Amino acid sequence: MSNVTYHISNLLEKMTSTDKDFRFMATNDLMMELQKDSIKLDEESERKVVAMLLKLLEDKNGEVQNLAVKCLGPLVSKVKEYQVETMVDTLCSNMVSDKEQLRDISSMGLKTVIAELPPASAGVCLTANVCKKITSQLIGAMGKQEDVSVQLEALDILSDMLARLSGTLVSFHQSILSSLLPQLTSPRMAVRKRAIIALGHLVPSCNPALFAQLTEHVIAELAHGSSATNAHTYLQCLASISRQGGHRIGEHLEKIMPMVVKFCSVEDDELRENCFQAFEAFLRRCPKEMSPHITMVIKLCLKYIAYDPNYNYEADDNHEESMDTGSAEDEDQESDDEYSDDDDMSWKVRRSSVKCLEAVISSRRDMLAELYRSVCPTLVSRFREREENVRSDVFLAFVALLRQTRPPYGSTLDPGSKEDLAVTLLKKQVATVIKALHKQLKDRSMKSRQGCFSILTEMATVLPGALGEHIPALIPGIVYSLTEKSTSTNMKIDALSFLHVLLSSHTPEVFHPHIKVILPPVIHCVEDPFYKITSEALQVTQQIVKMLRPLDKQSSFDAKPFVRDVFTSTLKRLKAADIDQEVKERAISCMGHIISHLGDQLGGDLQPTLQIFLERIKNEITRLTAVKMLCLIAASSLKVDLRPILTEGIPILGSFLRKKQRALKLNTLTALNITVTNYSDCFKPAMIESVLSELPALIQESDMHVSQVTIMLLTCMTKVCPSSLGKIGGAILHEVINLVHSPLLQGGALCSIVEFLQALVLTKTSNAGYRDLIKALTAPFYKAKSADSMSVHRQSYYSVAKCVAALSSACPKEASGTVTNLIQEVKNQKTSESVRILSFLCLGEVGRSTNLGGHKELKTVVMEAFSSPNEEVKSAASCALGNICVGNLEDYLPFLLKEIGGQPKKQYLLLHSLKEVISALSAESLKPHVENIWSLLFKNCECAEEGTRNVVAECLGKLTLINPAELLPRLKKQLSSGNKTDFTYTPFYNHSHMFTIFALLGDFLKTIQDPDLNVRRVALVMFNSAAHNKPGLIRGLLTTVLPNLYNETQIRKDLIREVEMGPFKHTVDDGLDVRKAAFECMYTLLDSCLDCLDIFEFLDHVEEGLKDHYDIRMLTFIMLVRLASLCPAAVVQRLDRLVGPLRATCTTKVKAGSVKQEFEKQEELRRSAMRAVAALLSIRDVEKSPAMADFANQIRSNVEMATIFESIQRDTMSGAVESMDTS
Repeated sequence: MSNVTYHISNLLEKMTSTDKDFRFMATNDLMMELQKDSIKLDEESERKVVAMLLKLLEDKNGEVQNLAVKCLGPLVSKVKEYQVETMVDTLCSNMVSDKEQLRDISSMGLKTVIAELPPASAGVCLTANVCKKITSQLIGAMGKQEDVSVQLEALDILSDMLARLSGTLVSFHQSILSSLLPQLTSPRMAVRKRAIIALGHLVPSCNPALFAQLTEHVIAELAHGSSATNAHTYLQCLASISRQGGHRIGEHLEKIMPMVVKFCSVEDDELRENCFQAFEAFLRRCPKEMSPHITMVIKLCLKYIAYDPNYNYEADDNHEESMDTGSAEDEDQESDDEYSDDDDMSWKVRRSSVKCLEAVISSRRDMLAELYRSVCPTLVSRFREREENVRSDVFLAFVALLRQTRPPYGSTLDPGSKEDLAVTLLKKQVATVIKALHKQLKDRSMKSRQGCFSILTEMATVLPGALGEHIPALIPGIVYSLTEKSTSTNMKIDALSFLHVLLSSHTPEVFHPHIKVILPPVIHCVEDPFYKITSEALQVTQQIVKMLRPLDKQSSFDAKPFVRDVFTSTLKRLKAADIDQEVKERAISCMGHIISHLGDQLGGDLQPTLQIFLERIKNEITRLTAVKMLCLIAASSLKVDLRPILTEGIPILGSFLRKKQRALKLNTLTALNITVTNYSDCFKPAMIESVLSELPALIQESDMHVSQVTIMLLTCMTKVCPSSLGKIGGAILHEVINLVHSPLLQGGALCSIVEFLQALVLTKTSNAGYRDLIKALTAPFYKAKSADSMSVHRQSYYSVAKCVAALSSACPKEASGTVTNLIQEVKNQKTSESVRILSFLCLGEVGRSTNLGGHKELKTVVMEAFSSPNEEVKSAASCALGNICVGNLEDYLPFLLKEIGGQPKKQYLLLHSLKEVISALSAESLKPHVENIWSLLFKNCECAEEGTRNVVAECLGKLTLINPAELLPRLKKQLSSGNKTDFTYTPFYNHSHMFTIFALLGDFLKTIQDPDLNVRRVALVMFNSAAHNKPGLIRGLLTTVLPNLYNETQIRKDLIREVEMGPFKHTVDDGLDVRKAAFECMYTLLDSCLDCLDIFEFLDHVEEGLKDHYDIRMLTFIMLVRLASLCPAAVVQRLDRLVGPLRATCTTKVKAGSVKQEFEKQEELRRSAMRAVAALLSIRDVEKSPAMADFANQIRSNVEMATIFESIQRDTMSGAVESMDTS
């Protein structure tokens, strides 16, 4: 510490030197010292340093002054609070000094100090005290009307302070507002503008009363309409208030809008610009409140977008047409004589109206069809705008319109569903748009050409294939931008990027006539020295290669004339070692496609190129891309000869399987799989063994996808070279069997194991025979003491059963004995329950693929198991009966239907068996039996047990999909009679017959209004299923369904009753399940139909859910997290209403004598609420809301809440985010 003090003392002494260089160097050294985190000053040093820096602010040398100002920033966090206050006092008093230079440097010092003050959320008193001290001084400085420069500096500093630390100045807000409002009438424009900026920063954190005072003052001044200057100022102020205060301006719009509309008719271009800027701010911040005025705003925008009183576009068009036959010199002359008028401000009106239209387009997707009818033609007509900046904004507005036409995130168009009306209207405009852009593509202005390409790129993305017939008109413009000498690099990149999108979104036949014109400039770009152009050009070349000779269909196009040019240019880049990584990867990818599509035409160049690929595989930087291309080449239908590189390449690929890079492992496994399949004749045992030795380590439950691809490779190798498995087969088989017993095994990984075991058992390899494999698979179940034993997971039973069935189907001779043994195991009363369960499941899986009609006792054995005291045994027997029935329909289905009718006590299990049958069989197999099953199901649809009714409903839903055209109407008839809960389980995952389901879905959804509570609940479950699996079906019905859905989220007092339980009274809410179902539907709609929702109405019901029962609150907290990321602007508008329920949940404490479950529930509720708070705090500028800032401070100051909040943030960063299962 003494060393630091001594060093600082020396520096301070040098700062008093008469030599300015000494002072400069000493101040610079001090700044370096202050920037070190480790430095600590004693009290005396602090005082001296502060005094010296303040003295240096008056130094005669400007560089020394500037360095002294820079020192103030780091000094703020290094000295005590009273020293910072001393600094601030001196700076404030200097700021109103008569010396202009001292005023300027002190203002800079104050700004530096403000920028370095810790944020208010850190809970440090320093910030609040310093801000209050500065504010009182600034308010006084602003009153000095005689010196404008002091006013300007004071306003600047106040703006900085309000922008960063407005929340700490709440007590000063009223006085700040009072001092700022008079500045709006200042004769100096600079003062007025800075006052508007400061008011804008004040708005987010001021209280509602102050906001109302400010807004009403501005409205009153506008209403007076005393002068054009005042109108300018107050309109700008309104726009600023709206941009910063957002939704709060909404309640005043009814007063504001008529005045702003009125000002639009005043002959003052800048005033009109202010009007449209205000409209834009209102539209972006208050879209819902602007709904009544939207038509008027669009009308005004369309009127003034073409407002150009000093220019005749029609005459210009006629002139252009007459000049089409003229020479280039004439065009140059025309350009030189182009109209120009520096005093013309009409372009500002046009630009602001275009931006306002863009705000309408961006905020009102619900009006898309109407916008295409009214706005789109006008925008297209304005592509000819003479002012470049305005034209760019017109292009941006049209791009916004195209982007809105894309399907919303998370929603996909179902096959066969109707095309969106906006897309249809856009298709009609394509020809007009291309015609309008055609000349612009050769415009000298690069900004205009880039705008054209952005429109065309977006159009090709929104309407794939729609530009096909217009390609002859587009090619000259593309070539011009790629070849013109003065073209910038960005212009070339944009042109190449568009060409890539165009090639990707259209069929090869469309481009074949133009390849001769397109290819030379693209190849020229491949040789460009700038890496980004080269990279983009290689990507385009790759796409052209696919066009030259598509492998997925026959093509008569002759690609030979172009092969040499494409190959040579790409090879040059492939060989180069001293180029950018991105270019290396693109060159490898492009050459991979050339070999894959044109390899048979490369002749003697093929093998040297493959050797280069081998070198790239050896290189750590390029190996991943090279392996991907090896997959592509090996899979090519051209059967490219890879044998010369395989001998050396396969061991290298094998070594990649040891690497940690997951993408490399997966691509290597895929490459090996394809290579083993297509080049099996050149694989020697040694090559296979080098790969096999790496595989056991990859078969792990920690990465199921890698395991799946590994086992697929093993299956290929088993078929190609079964003898190789002998040496290492034991280790591999051990890992595969372990994976079969994993609780995580399912889907593709399970299927790959089934195929591997079937291939393995057919090789007759030692230790991998039928009996050995069966024994290895079933051994753990014989060791388990009971079905509940932790040694074997429930999923393992099903996995092993599938494997046993697969082995039995591969070895039918041994299968009969296995079935007999399984039946004996089931019959034997001494058999453990785990073995009985497994035996039933194995019987079912075997019976699914093999007719077990020869085993007559099987029916009796299964039916007896239905009486077992163990529920798991009964469930396994039910599953087995269904699967056996699938394999022997003629014998078992009549038996099953007869038992369902005659065994009421076993009906639930038998119906589950029937469900297995209906789910597994094709429509053709089941059609002869549909009537019998249908009538039986309806006889049981009014069963007293809800579980049985639900299974009947699922069976009916699955059965209906066999013949929807006939069965859906019959199902609909039953809605008016019988138990309606049966008809709400129609599955929504089958693409066929969507129109039939759509036609009747509305009738089914009417049951949401049914008087029966249970019917409403199940109707909501059906709606949730439709929204999750087939959102396209319900989009058109939402206008009628949503009011009923929202109605079900309300707490109904008539459904709440009290039940006496001894001396206690217990409250029962019969409507809770229906409300839960309704909120689950709302969550699903967020993912699938967000664009169809009125988000503010949606938030009203979320807000109510935050105060509901425990289960509902848990749902709404998760929804709030989702909403914070999907539509943050809307959430911010409702923050004041959302914070209250969140605060109540986080601060509620459980009564002291409560049971453990109550404490756990409250803790889970609190954590879920904190997740919602964390999501809200991640929204930009959210803490400018006073309510949210206050709650955030409360969380940080409370140790318990702060601990929970920090753990939530850690979970979020690690990716452990809570979500709702909507499957």
